[in-house]
Amino acid sequence: MKYGLRRPSPAKSLAARLSWRRYLRHSLGLKAPRGWGWLTDPRRAAYNRVYNRTTVSWRTLLRWLAR
Repeated sequence: MKYGLRRPSPAKSLAARLSWRRYLRHSLGLKAPRGWGWLTDPRRAAYNRVYNRTTVSWRTLLRWLAR
């Protein structure tokens, strides 16, 4: 598990947008509403919850420093 500052990865961002799984899910209309990750994949939802609370994006850090 990562703690601290996140480093953006353009390659991973592009790969996520061009994912065949994402395309298939969106074209078939099989998207679950926001917050339903606990039903679709509880293990990933738990990981993401901890990750999002223990790391900070560089944009948030800049916004916080600009105060």
